[in-house]
Amino acid sequence: MPDSWNTSSDSVEARTAGIIVPVVFSLIFFVGTVGNGLVLAVLLRNGQVKYNTTNLFILNLAVADLCFIVFCVPFQATIYTLDGWLFGAFACKAVHFLIYLTMYASSFTLAAVSVDRYLAIRYPLKSRDLRTSRNAALAIVMIWTLSLLFAGPYLSYYQIVHYQEVPICVPIWEDQRRKILDILTFVFGYVLPVFVVSLAYARTIKFLWTAVDPIERISESRKAKRRVTKMIIAVAVLFCLCWLPHHLVILCFWFGYFPFTRATYACRLASHCLSYANSCLNPIVYALISKHFRKRFKQVFTCLLIQDKNKKKRAGNKVHVANVNNGLANHTAGFCGGNTEVTQLHEENIRCYQGLLLKETEGGVPEAWSHQLEDTAILDQRELMNEEGSGATDNNQLAVTTHEGL
Repeated sequence: MPDSWNTSSDSVEARTAGIIVPVVFSLIFFVGTVGNGLVLAVLLRNGQVKYNTTNLFILNLAVADLCFIVFCVPFQATIYTLDGWLFGAFACKAVHFLIYLTMYASSFTLAAVSVDRYLAIRYPLKSRDLRTSRNAALAIVMIWTLSLLFAGPYLSYYQIVHYQEVPICVPIWEDQRRKILDILTFVFGYVLPVFVVSLAYARTIKFLWTAVDPIERISESRKAKRRVTKMIIAVAVLFCLCWLPHHLVILCFWFGYFPFTRATYACRLASHCLSYANSCLNPIVYALISKHFRKRFKQVFTCLLIQDKNKKKRAGNKVHVANVNNGLANHTAGFCGGNTEVTQLHEENIRCYQGLLLKETEGGVPEAWSHQLEDTAILDQRELMNEEGSGATDNNQLAVTTHEGL
């Protein structure tokens, strides 16, 4: 892009951008951070992603989007609102590198998950050995490796220069090299992934709506697969639509007529906002289409709201737990009678039973288990008494028999 596009002025366009960009980018940052954070919380909670390849890819997509929003959006907003680049040479290179790194990671992930969905629906049994969490993790490693490879040149693409004594972050490569890199980015970061996604989902949709799968006799199973596929297709379509204007602006600059006017400035600004907004739209799609995600989102919000109440309850439970400990200790002492040797031998076992009973008071163990745990402790004492023979007195045996009968 022309160097003048990276400088601010007192023009109407600059003043308009100074108002619109902070509002739009702040909205993108807030919605994207909260939304993708919730997606990560839902997927990581209770091991949701452990045995589900699709969830692993969705998790990877959320990580890429969150990295883009946190490390790129705030810095890019300053290009339209400040007179120059104030964050140094390292940030100038790193921010633009991360933009393309996360873009490649998102496009490659969408291509991978489209193939995953096709195999899951078209070959549900044959693809089981291939669609494992281990293979999905290897695919994610390969995705980030390829993304690093393709985004690597952007580490030297941008650099700090001084324009009218103001530091600005601009491309420093010569035009021919910049043109080649931008074309390669368009081909490998957009055209090829979109081609794979389109082909995979075209075949998936054809099979879902026309073919009859004898294995899928339960209609609910087929409906569930359709909902998941619909959700992933919506995410892929949004990616294509949001990033297309960005690439078209670059192609028009290199191969068409793209003068620096108010109209072209507005197009460039809109293309940036649209491409950046893509990173905050995916959680909205999950919430709108997937009942599972809606339910999990509500659970996460509920946990956050009642967290303070739980802390207070735990503080109150400590008093109750102390009383339970004292009662259990007195009870075991009375049941053991005067045989202090047996009590010492089983001190560790009794502590274990006490720990389980404490969990019962906190809701970790069902209430009905408490009597079983006490009985288990008594049986343990009785067995060791029988082994020692003469070491057990008649009074102790009577105490055991009497307690078991209660």
